Amino acid sequence: MLPLTVTIPIVEKHIELSKQSIAKNSEDVEFVKEIVASFLEVDTLTILNINDLEEAVSKFEHIVDHAWFKFLKLIRITRQSKSWWNDKCSQDLVKYHSSRTVENWKAFQKTIKITKRKFKKLLTKSMDHRSL
Repeated sequence: MLPLTVTIPIVEKHIELSKQSIAKNSEDVEFVKEIVASFLEVDTLTILNINDLEEAVSKFEHIVDHAWFKFLKLIRITRQSKSWWNDKCSQDLVKYHSSRTVENWKAFQKTIKITKRKFKKLLTKSMDHRSL
């Protein structure tokens, strides 16, 4: 009997992933303010039947869609992306880059450590909750 040999070429394939999100901090507040302000402009006092209700709901849908696309940020997810990274990490990194002091480097490292710990704890809690 002869052994069977098969050659399978393995090619590294780059898969581009991205997600849509509203930027945190001031932009998410502006996003909500714009939606609320636009909702207040919709006349809900004249809803007397199903057609009027459907029209109002359609207007609400249009308002949310418009605001979403206005404030939308496309975020690329790469191999180097870190799910745990937050605004505090970015702020401390910028602070370190501008000063290049040992104190700011240590503060940045401490922020990373705390952030990772909190993220891991949240993830573990989330997984424990799912298993119930």
